[in-house]
Amino acid sequence: MQVFTLAAPIFAALICLTAAVKRVDIIGEFTKGAAEGLRSAAELLPTLLLVVTAVSMLYRSGVLTSFAELIAPGLDAAGYPAEIVPLGLIRPVSGSGALAVYENILSQVGADSVAGRAAAVLMGSTETTFYTIAVYYSAVQLKAEARVFISSLTADLAGFVFSALTVRLFW
Repeated sequence: MQVFTLAAPIFAALICLTAAVKRVDIIGEFTKGAAEGLRSAAELLPTLLLVVTAVSMLYRSGVLTSFAELIAPGLDAAGYPAEIVPLGLIRPVSGSGALAVYENILSQVGADSVAGRAAAVLMGSTETTFYTIAVYYSAVQLKAEARVFISSLTADLAGFVFSALTVRLFW
């Protein structure tokens, strides 16, 4: 038996033991936490529906692909795979949309191509920025400032640029 198979039961037992020693009502605390999580999810739902709908419309309408084709000559001159432009555009907005675009890239050009490897690095080195900002700022009930979006999108742009550079450098 591996240690990892025992990790979750041991962790749960430690939580129960600590709660018993400190005389904490673990069921009550769990219920309060679950109720708070459901309230947070209900507050985020309209925003998430809007984002998912907008991303889906952009992707299915072909706008992202058209934009990639428009800037492809400049990217080719710079040695950047134009196939991953739609992924770079959709990744900050939607994780599931990015996963669909990523799968499409791999099925078209293959996982061992420069574009496939750059797409893999891009998926691993960037975040669904707008979703993350919405979740965190909603949880603390603050309004995100412009500098939060600017710095986050700058980091995403760096991930976009350096994903292809890293692949060119190491493969």
